[in-house]
Amino acid sequence: MPKDQRPVHKGLVGIVVDTTEVSAVDQVSSSLLYRGYPVQELARGCSVEEVAHLLWHGELPDAAQLAALVDTERAHRALEPHVRAVVDALPTSAHPMDVLRTAVSVMGAHEPHEDVTDRAALADASLRLFARLPAVIAYDQRRRRGEDLVEPRADLDYAANFLHMTFGDVPDDVVLDAFRVSLVLYAEHSFNASTFTARVVTSTLADLHSAVVAAIGALKGPLHGGANEAVMETFAEIGDADRAAAWLDEALAAKRKIMGFGHRVYKHGDSRVPTMKAALDRLVAHTDRQDVAALYDALERAMAERKGILPNLDYPSGPAYHLMGFDTATFTPLFVASRVVGWTAHVAEQRAANALIRPLSRYAGPAERHLG
Repeated sequence: MPKDQRPVHKGLVGIVVDTTEVSAVDQVSSSLLYRGYPVQELARGCSVEEVAHLLWHGELPDAAQLAALVDTERAHRALEPHVRAVVDALPTSAHPMDVLRTAVSVMGAHEPHEDVTDRAALADASLRLFARLPAVIAYDQRRRRGEDLVEPRADLDYAANFLHMTFGDVPDDVVLDAFRVSLVLYAEHSFNASTFTARVVTSTLADLHSAVVAAIGALKGPLHGGANEAVMETFAEIGDADRAAAWLDEALAAKRKIMGFGHRVYKHGDSRVPTMKAALDRLVAHTDRQDVAALYDALERAMAERKGILPNLDYPSGPAYHLMGFDTATFTPLFVASRVVGWTAHVAEQRAANALIRPLSRYAGPAERHLG
C-alpha cells in the first residue's frame, strides 16, 4: 500500500483542533484567563458561584443573576437516596474517583431524556450536577472513616457547605479561603485531556452526563488530575526535607516522573502556582506545619537546580488539601467538583457549533494479506 506521508502528531501536540471562548493562557503574561479575566484576580475575591456563572455565561453575574444561581444550587445539594444506595453498594477499597464516576452515571440515568438542542436545559443540568457533586465526595470520605452522612446547609456558600458536609462543621476562615481559592484555580483550563474528552463525547451528540463520566475517567490518570494525589505520596515517601535532594537524585536516576512539576502549556511557570502557594503558606502558619513547608521548598529547589522545571498547580494544592483534612484519595474528586464547571461550559460550546471529532491515524500493521 502507498506510504502515508502525512505527519503524525503524537498526543496532538501542537495541533489546534477548534476555537474556544472559555479560557486561554496568555503567552506574554503566562496568565490563565477565564473569559479574559486572569484567574489570579478571580481567586483574589470571587466566590466559586461567581466564577461558575462567568464560565457558563461569559460574564460575571449581577446581583440578581448570582441570587438565582445560588438559590438553584442550594436547592439541589442533598445526596439523593438512589445515589447514596449506589455509593453504599461500592466497596471502600474502590478509588473515590471510581465512586464519583459511578455516581454521576447514576445521576444521568435518573435525568429526563435530554434534548441536545435545548441550551436552557443544558444550563439547568450543568448547574444541578455542580450542586450535587460535593455531597457524593463528602459522603464517600466520611463512609470510609466510619462516619455518618452530614446534610447540607442552605445558609452556606458552595465552598463552606462542601467543607461542612465533609467534616461536620465549617472550619475557620484560613481553611475556607484556601479551599475557595483552590476551587477557583481548578475550574477551567482550555483543551486539557479531560475537557477534550468531554468535547469528543459531546461531538457525537451524547448527553451531558456521558461527557462528564468520560471526563472523570480521563482526569483519574496520574498524568492529569491524579497528580495532586501523587504529590502527597511523594512527600510521604521522602519523609523529611533533609532527604529531598537525595530522594530526587535517586528518582531521576531511575527515570521516574516527578509529579507536580512541569506543564505542557506553561513555558515560564504555571501562573496559578503563586496564588495557591500563598494559600498553602497561610495554612502552614495556621496549622503550625512548618515541616510541610520545608519539604515543599526543598523538593522545589532541588528540582529547579537539577532539571530547571517549575511546579504546576498540583504541587501546592496537594499539601494544601492535606492540611485541610482531606484524605489523599479524595484530592482528585475535589478537582472534579471544580472542573465540572469548565467541562460543562465546553460541552455547551461544543454543541453550539458542533463537528464530530474524528481524527485520522496512520496504519503501521501488516500489508494486505489473505486467508489460505
